[in-house]
Amino acid sequence: MVAVSPKVKKWIDEKKDPRSAHWQAGLDKVLDLFLPDLEKGKIIPVRGMEDRDLGLFKMVLEKVDVSPAVYAAFFPQAIADAIVPPNSAEETLRIEKGKPSCKMIFFRPGEEDRIISAEISEQAYKPGADIFQSGALLGSYDYENTEDCLDGLNKVVKTHLWKKEFWLKKDYQTYTLNWFERVQYLNTAKVSVDKTFSFFHSPSLIKTHRVDGLFQLFFLLLNKQYSQIAYLESNPAWVQKVKDRDSDFCRTMAQNHILKLLNLIKDLDLMDFAGFSDGENKAFHTEFARTEEKLRDRLMHLSVKKG
Repeated sequence: MVAVSPKVKKWIDEKKDPRSAHWQAGLDKVLDLFLPDLEKGKIIPVRGMEDRDLGLFKMVLEKVDVSPAVYAAFFPQAIADAIVPPNSAEETLRIEKGKPSCKMIFFRPGEEDRIISAEISEQAYKPGADIFQSGALLGSYDYENTEDCLDGLNKVVKTHLWKKEFWLKKDYQTYTLNWFERVQYLNTAKVSVDKTFSFFHSPSLIKTHRVDGLFQLFFLLLNKQYSQIAYLESNPAWVQKVKDRDSDFCRTMAQNHILKLLNLIKDLDLMDFAGFSDGENKAFHTEFARTEEKLRDRLMHLSVKKG
């Protein structure tokens, strides 16, 4: 006889459907296993992906959007094939046995023990999402195909898991940075974003204007990248120059990276630079120089730590 966990027993004692109770407990165990690999606000593939998974993962990054309070795990085929609901819970079966599966699990830590499980494989006969809370199946969303599923999943996650309370400045910063990292990785302006939560699109969220918001975003991204030693080590010449505390090199490096990001913004038509007012053009040059200097100092600080 298989032992029943205290959590499952509690749910069943509360008259929850045993099938849903056991399946949610199983999903919880899967998440516990991979939680160290996850990061709030980002869609993270658990373990390595194979080439066959990459196209679907990129589609997910473009279409699915999560808040800074939500964990989102992408399970490629090698792992997803083993995550199978019991046959008795036929309403949650979405793909034939033996077909290549691909799943996502979303959850938000807190008082509500709520979790969303989604089958997004292009081989699924019923792609969609199931919402569980405290051992009960709250509802299911079914779609005709994977693309519709991902479009719908974005709305489902926002409705059922997004943090409803007041966001702090750091939440807007995290959300906007996560969006821009996906834009940079995918090289497309089509990445899903709620503009009412992005300070790039709504700079008043952090009490600033669009030019300052633009350079704040650049600083957040580049400062994060500079903090990742692997990023610097991708170019050995960078490492040596930084170790040598070469101020001119660090400034030039920062300047080139800012220019590269500006070209990305321009190429994807994410900001109307031609529509800048005289005041905005002046602010642009001021913030460019200020951000360049801050990033130079950041690189110099790294050189001191590593020197």
